[in-house]
Amino acid sequence: MKILVAVKRVVDFNVKVRVKADQSGVDLANVKMSMNPFDEIAIEEAVRLKEAGIATEVVVISAGPTQCQETLRTALAIGADRAILAETDAELQPLAVAKILKAVCEKEQPQLLIMGKQAIDDDSNQTGQMAAALLGWPQATFASKLTVANGEATVIREVDGGLETIALTLPAVVTTDLRLNEPRYATLPNIMKAKKKPLDVQPVAAMGIDVAPRLKTLKVTEPPKRSGGIKVADVAALVAKLKNEAKVI
Repeated sequence: MKILVAVKRVVDFNVKVRVKADQSGVDLANVKMSMNPFDEIAIEEAVRLKEAGIATEVVVISAGPTQCQETLRTALAIGADRAILAETDAELQPLAVAKILKAVCEKEQPQLLIMGKQAIDDDSNQTGQMAAALLGWPQATFASKLTVANGEATVIREVDGGLETIALTLPAVVTTDLRLNEPRYATLPNIMKAKKKPLDVQPVAAMGIDVAPRLKTLKVTEPPKRSGGIKVADVAALVAKLKNEAKVI
């Protein structure tokens, strides 16, 4: 069984995001970038399926500029067998990425497409669902447990009322949640081995896919700064402020 894992290069989660002076977007100059944390969970799950003898090959794909090769090398160091970069400098929105994934799936013919439930930069939570719709594959989002056997994937997902268990006929799309697993760290020997693993660069322009943005960002602003707290003398003063100033009671 072949598994395709989609990963995204995003601003590292430890970095404080800055807005550009003209409010046109986020300032990415000299900012540390890394793999989307939810996608790390996806690649870890795919590697575990391979280690269990369920999967025979794990292919990782990313879409974006040349720098995405670093992210793909990280995935290869974790345990993926080979990587594909759909290279483009254009802005890629979820629908465009879903179209790219559809084209790659039609070529690679994986039995399972795994990715994080969302990216921490845009928080769209759309790519997995759109890819499943374009491919006509069943989907399971927010997976907290995944089991694959006999051409079927069983997924436990967290919903508002508790846990939901669903069965999918392969091929299928699965998006990963935080509780699915704990991603491993790439060891130095594996990082060195990853440099020799195949990485295929395919220009998006040559795929014949329309990746033009459907949405336009008008303005990006920072959230308002929180004001400092105050101390009150007694309960009566607290109730008065909640009623007259905060107007919550």
